[in-house]
Amino acid sequence: MKKLTFVATAALLGSVLASPMAVAQQKFVTIGTGGVTGTYYAAGGAICRLMNKERAKHGIRCSVESTGGSVYNVNTIKAGELDFGVAQSDIQYNAVRGLAQFKDSGPHADLRAVFSVYTESFTVVARKEANIKTFEDFKGKRFNVGNPGSGTRLTTDMLMNALGMKTSDFSLTSELKPDEHGAALCDNKIDGFAFVVGSPTANIQDPTTTCGAKLVSITGPAVDKLIKEYPYFALSTIRGGIYPNNPDDVKTFGVMASFVTSAKVPDNVVYAMVSAVFDNLEEFKKLHPAFANFDPKTMIKQGISAPLHPGAVKYYKEKGWM
Repeated sequence: MKKLTFVATAALLGSVLASPMAVAQQKFVTIGTGGVTGTYYAAGGAICRLMNKERAKHGIRCSVESTGGSVYNVNTIKAGELDFGVAQSDIQYNAVRGLAQFKDSGPHADLRAVFSVYTESFTVVARKEANIKTFEDFKGKRFNVGNPGSGTRLTTDMLMNALGMKTSDFSLTSELKPDEHGAALCDNKIDGFAFVVGSPTANIQDPTTTCGAKLVSITGPAVDKLIKEYPYFALSTIRGGIYPNNPDDVKTFGVMASFVTSAKVPDNVVYAMVSAVFDNLEEFKKLHPAFANFDPKTMIKQGISAPLHPGAVKYYKEKGWM
């Protein structure tokens, strides 16, 4: 009797495990983001929150992972270790074409765009005692260029090339992660840092509050040249008063934060992700100040270099946006 019960139970368990609903319930997806205090992490967390709220409908559990940023996310998606990731629009552009940091590995043929999220400004922050007015004023000072594998590092390198500057122009070149650069600035270990990010964000809020750090405008012929040469760049303004001790608007340039995946991720998974965001867009906007001005019709066009994933296209066509 015990043997028959065991067999019957095993058969029942096997049929349950083999059912489509059971398989769906075991589906997990992971979003690669950036540092835990940055806007990438907040964006990934907001998307997962909305997706998990509807898990009973689609059977997919979403989790967020703190990573090294854009380049890391794209490479890890290519390796099949992440399902989704946030990436600067310039990183998406280079990955699709096999340019810059993707030159050796070649074009990422399976990279697919899902939507763009918000504008990311190239934000330069300096110690108030350093009296920095332009990026060139950092010559001879200690500057954090961004951690390797981040979009910030790439954009910093591009700006420096346009200005004819090298890392040797700094008295110290550091490669701290975004979660570290604010404390280093206030502890007088560096004089400034760059960060490509949507504002407001905690790792700029903290040093401007704690030690009165100042945002630096990044304008001039070098920036104009970058915008003319690279279609993913655009002029950007960080509103005055959004950070403590910085009452005036700061002029700079920037890119779009984009949400990307792989062609190998099933259509139904991407469709579930997109519908969770756009069916709850008003709630999504409230989850972070950087999301306040979302417009679906621009989110599916601006900053998009890779082909849109078919799962996303299906939803957009249903809404009449394509």
